[in-house]
Amino acid sequence: MQPSPAEIARTLAAGHLPAVAHIACRPGPIPVRHVTDAQGRVLLLVPSEGTLAAALRPQDGNDDTALVLDIKDVPPMATSPSLGRVWISGWAVRLDGDDARAAALDYADTDACGDLLDIGESQSLYRMEVAEVRYERHEKLVEIDPDDYAEATPDPLRAVEFDLIADLADHHTAEMSDYVRRQLGGNARPDDDPKVVRMDRYGFLVRMGGRSARLAFPRPVTDRHDLAHLLHPILCRRCCDSSAA
Repeated sequence: MQPSPAEIARTLAAGHLPAVAHIACRPGPIPVRHVTDAQGRVLLLVPSEGTLAAALRPQDGNDDTALVLDIKDVPPMATSPSLGRVWISGWAVRLDGDDARAAALDYADTDACGDLLDIGESQSLYRMEVAEVRYERHEKLVEIDPDDYAEATPDPLRAVEFDLIADLADHHTAEMSDYVRRQLGGNARPDDDPKVVRMDRYGFLVRMGGRSARLAFPRPVTDRHDLAHLLHPILCRRCCDSSAA
């Protein structure tokens, strides 16, 4: 299995990557801090007195502002391929009172930054209702149904992907190389030097010179601890073989 376009879009939009906002009838793009809540709605953390707050100020009697959030993937390693780019279009409205407090808790689930304590003073929270989602990779543009986007969940390994790949490269190169060769069977070459370059809940991508291969986990993983449990027989194969003996 591989992540669906909706899952990749939710992963890119989750809040671990930089984003810029294109706001209707305003100069831009403008850098913006954001996360998404459990329904995939975008929460924007905005300085109350600044360019972005001024751009988000409703016009012509409206209570919301149209914008497009543009988010590009930042691969974990120099050799890692990009997951692409997502554009999320919708309308943002400033939150106050109980709505702002509840949204701040949602924001903290992804990014528990100190600026959340200043909401209502130096900081403001806006919630963007998603109307359109477009995902682009390898110059191919995919329109994603907003309901499919909302029902998808961000990949649980994305925020720690760099750490996971670096740990495999630093401490488990031989074990991973043996595992990849076993999985590839007759497709493996004597000069292959497999390196893990991307990882997600469904598996990982390995690069061998100019070739690459995707290897799937037996099941999707739920978090970092679940991944460690799943990889234990691979990374500690000698221990498992000794126990079996």
